[in-house]
Amino acid sequence: MIDTILFDLDGTLLQFTQEAFIKAYFAKLGKVFVKLGMDAEASVKAVWAGTKAMFQNDGSMTNHERFWTVFAEALGLTGDTEKLKAIETSCDAFYVNEFDSIKEIMTPGDIPKRLVQALKAKGYNLALVTNPLFPECAVTTRLSWVGLKPGDFSLVTHYANCSFCKPHQGYYREVFAKIGKKPEQCLMVGNSPVEDMSAEVLGVETFLVTDCLENESGTDISTFRNGTLDELEEFLLLMPALEK
Repeated sequence: MIDTILFDLDGTLLQFTQEAFIKAYFAKLGKVFVKLGMDAEASVKAVWAGTKAMFQNDGSMTNHERFWTVFAEALGLTGDTEKLKAIETSCDAFYVNEFDSIKEIMTPGDIPKRLVQALKAKGYNLALVTNPLFPECAVTTRLSWVGLKPGDFSLVTHYANCSFCKPHQGYYREVFAKIGKKPEQCLMVGNSPVEDMSAEVLGVETFLVTDCLENESGTDISTFRNGTLDELEEFLLLMPALEK
């Protein structure tokens, strides 16, 4: 019996396209590196290298460790602990103080907050399973754009508490272990047939949100339960209340 809902964030609870987000994000992040006296183009390339490394992570270290190791290698900063710490601190400050300026790319809506509140009232366990590519503070800021906070979820994945990324099955196994649930107890909600619906292989029920669909592979989405965010709300609110 399903008693846990796993929510993706970007393109699912947050309604925006990946293309618009990446363009706005890197335009702002580049300025952080400039303030540190770094070359913006080279630094952004190092971020991409670190991000790629996180997608390829094999569970031997956290995504945080993997990212900063590769980022440092790309810029010739390996072993310069003081410089790397200053960069990380500046990036975290950006996510806390300046990241909000990007939320203008988002289509506003009150469904995410309303839905989370309704599901919690019905007794469901909720986990935010956003791809763990960002620090926790960046996830917290993005959640605030739809009136939510980490405390609304039993788990929020980020690059410091995960050692795999979607669609690797290791990522979902980490999630199940952290929340103490079996796959058959969970419903995965996301906007990517590759990254999010891959949980189906492990026995997870799924719902593909189509408003901001990410489907570069051209996967046939008719094989998945799917619909708009409005239709997701209708579907989830029909789920039975759980005994407390």
